[in-house]
Amino acid sequence: MDVLTQTILQQVTGGALSGISKKIGVDQNTMQTALAIGVPLLVTALAKNASKPAGAQALHQALVKDHDGSILNDVAGYLKDPQAANGAGILGHVLGNQQPVVAQGLAQSTGLNADQVGQLLQIAAPLVMGALGSQTQQQGLDQKGLAEFLGNQQQAAQQSQPDIMSTLNSLLDTNKDGSALDDILGMAGKLFGNK
Repeated sequence: MDVLTQTILQQVTGGALSGISKKIGVDQNTMQTALAIGVPLLVTALAKNASKPAGAQALHQALVKDHDGSILNDVAGYLKDPQAANGAGILGHVLGNQQPVVAQGLAQSTGLNADQVGQLLQIAAPLVMGALGSQTQQQGLDQKGLAEFLGNQQQAAQQSQPDIMSTLNSLLDTNKDGSALDDILGMAGKLFGNK
């Protein structure tokens, strides 16, 4: 499992996990499983964006400016008003018009419905950015270091969940060329102004 997913799963134990579960209307075990699948999807999308210098630069700037990791210091407070962190905006940029397809695919993998998956991803997106911002600060990552870190996190996610990551790759492969890498890059690039 990648460090970012581990960090988020550790932060959303107990009361925070219960809070997310109640907001979405599912039990805690289902929610934890869904987070363990949804967060690596977001990590993969960000890794693809950061694999190009312009994407890494834009992501690094966004992390330094807006995502210092402080969201992880008060997850319970964040969950009182998750819309304030603009998870929907982050998600819209990262997944673009593939968001409904991804939500449906994740719904099949998790037992949630597509609306519940959408809510979950909107809650998870700011947490992922916060965890990434925290790692960027703690490790003193520059743009190149950020790209390498995300690439390593993507590999860890793929190794720990190869079947799920294969399914996600299929869902995100919009041009049906057998690889979602180019598709994820295009979608994630929108988040940071790389069109």
